[in-house]
Amino acid sequence: MEISDTEKQSASGSAAEIQALNAILAAFSKLDAESRERVFQTVATFFGLQTAATMFGFGPRLATRSAAPPSDSTPNGQRAKEPSFSEDRSLSPKQFMFEKQPKTDVEKVACLAYYLTHYLQTPHFKTLDISRLNTEAAQVKFANPAVAVENATRLSYLVPATKGMKQISALGEQFVLALPDRERGKLIMKTARPRRRNRKNDQQPDDEGQE
Repeated sequence: MEISDTEKQSASGSAAEIQALNAILAAFSKLDAESRERVFQTVATFFGLQTAATMFGFGPRLATRSAAPPSDSTPNGQRAKEPSFSEDRSLSPKQFMFEKQPKTDVEKVACLAYYLTHYLQTPHFKTLDISRLNTEAAQVKFANPAVAVENATRLSYLVPATKGMKQISALGEQFVLALPDRERGKLIMKTARPRRRNRKNDQQPDDEGQE
C-alpha cells in the first residue's frame, strides 16, 4: 500500500515538529522558571501567537508578579475584578516617568503610550495626546513629536490603530514593564525583532540614536 503525498507531508511535518519540540525543551531545561516565561512570552509576541492567557484576557504573569494583592471585596460583597496589568494606578504621569527613567525620545513615547493605555484608559491615541501627556509629566519637550512617534512605530514599540491613530504594541508593553532595567528592555526588543541583512545602506537603527 503506497503512502499518499498528503500522508508524506503530514509525517514530515510531524517529524519537524518533534525535532523543534525537543530542541525547545532542551534549551528551556537550562533556564530558570522566570527566564523560561520571559523567553516564551517574547517568542509568542514575535510570531503573533495567542497563548491561553491572552485568549482569556489575562496579561503575562510577568506583568503582575509584583502586583499588590487585591482587596477582599467590593461594597456589595463581591471580589473586585483585577485588571490585566495591576500596577499602582495612583501614580501621576510625572511619577511614572520618574520610575521608568526612559533615556531616548522613542523610549519616552513608549512609556507615555503605556500610561495612556493603562492609566488613562486611552488605548488609541494621536501624536497630540503623547505630546500633551509629555508636558503634563514635566518631561523635556520633543524636538519633533511626529518624528518621535513615527520612530517608535518603525521600531515596533507602537502599531497603527484605527482612523490614523496609534496604540502600544505587546512588545512595547513588555519593554516598558522591564524599565528601569533598560538592558533587559533592550534585550526584549532585540530578541523579538527579525534580523536584517547587514547592508551599509540598510542597517537596523539602534534605539540609542532615536531622539
